[in-house]
Amino acid sequence: MTSLVRKYNVPGPRYTSYPTVPYWDQETFSLKEWKASFKASFLESNKREGISLYIHLPFCESMCTFCGCTKRITKNHSVETPYIDAVLKELALYRSFVGERPVLQQVHLGGGTPTFFSEQNLARLINGIFKHANKAPQCEMSFEGHPNNTTLEHLETLASFGFKRVCYGVQDYNETVQKAINRIQPFEHVQRATDQARQAGYTSVGHDIIFGLPFQTLEHVKHTIEKTIQLFPDRIAFYSYAHVPWIKGNGQRGYDEAHLPTAEAKREQYEVGKKLLAEAGYVEIGMDHFALPTDDLYHAQQEERMHRNFMGYTASKTQVMLGLGVSAISDSWYSFAQNVKGINEYYHLLENEILPVFRGHLLTEEDLKIRQHILNLMCHFKTSWETPALYFDELPEVLIKLKELESDGLLVFEHKGLRVTEKGKPFVRNVCLPFDLRLQRNKPETKLFSMTI
Repeated sequence: MTSLVRKYNVPGPRYTSYPTVPYWDQETFSLKEWKASFKASFLESNKREGISLYIHLPFCESMCTFCGCTKRITKNHSVETPYIDAVLKELALYRSFVGERPVLQQVHLGGGTPTFFSEQNLARLINGIFKHANKAPQCEMSFEGHPNNTTLEHLETLASFGFKRVCYGVQDYNETVQKAINRIQPFEHVQRATDQARQAGYTSVGHDIIFGLPFQTLEHVKHTIEKTIQLFPDRIAFYSYAHVPWIKGNGQRGYDEAHLPTAEAKREQYEVGKKLLAEAGYVEIGMDHFALPTDDLYHAQQEERMHRNFMGYTASKTQVMLGLGVSAISDSWYSFAQNVKGINEYYHLLENEILPVFRGHLLTEEDLKIRQHILNLMCHFKTSWETPALYFDELPEVLIKLKELESDGLLVFEHKGLRVTEKGKPFVRNVCLPFDLRLQRNKPETKLFSMTI
């Protein structure tokens, strides 16, 4: 395994989309094209399956230095009201040109720190959404909570609207690691937040754990997972730390690469953690994700319903995903669009009745085929080109590149298809790389992506 880690530890995307954001074609994209694509896809699918809604709530009271997300650091909670007003204005603009009320199949509040907002303001946000949209009978509603500031009132308020899933960022329980990433939270805070979620009726509680953090050792990871198992969350995201200090605003500057575990040590952290989770009854259901057999995401993976998008892994797929708020990304299936990242610019555009989109991509026929192959691999660890709909001209060249991964035991070829082996699952990003034709045709000269291992 050590030699494979050295061989395949290369920069690569996490494939929450294809094409990945750095390879979006800005020349063919425009706001007019985006609106037309969104409306057509919305009308095609809304009554059949509804849409997914992601709302980015960017405010945090302190900077976590492991984080690569768009956020705004402030202790001034007067920012809550104007931001909610702006998000609801953005939704109203979409509602004004699509011609019918959206049917919400999934709603997710991400950040930033959604629980930065008071429970009263979160209630105002959700009430405002329901003025413009209908909730599907089986709508999946979830949010990301910070264990230090998620209260029982937060949980009960959101539960009253139908929220049943919450995910808490744990990262690591070691004090040295917590200080390095500026995320100080005792086990007792996570325990309280987890217990209160169950008390409030949440049916799925998730914990996010990260391996490969600065100053993190194998013993730290084992300790964190052992403490996590005590609380028995329904889902666990056991992520690889993405070291991308070159991305503006991410705060990864309180340490350097010398403080990070080596690639080999990082892979050992994952393998030991995976073993501990398996012994506790958790099942690996996707890249870096584990769930109990009682959780919806486990059933979705078993039934091949699991999907991956900008919200991560989800238990169902909708053709349209609408992202609201600064930096949020929307997906019409045929195109992508990302909002501006500056809050003042976001406000200014909405005040002028303009959707706050600043870049995007219109998918080509080839993009759609490649996207499906990468989704198949990331969600189901297999793909097929048996049907003409998934065959593309450069497939023979891709298969040649995959031969080396086959010889290393990371995948096996089947009749007009391939399957990632158990040995190969930690390398699934590497299996996707040969399919990524936009990256293969124009390999970056500077750092764009985190390391795959």
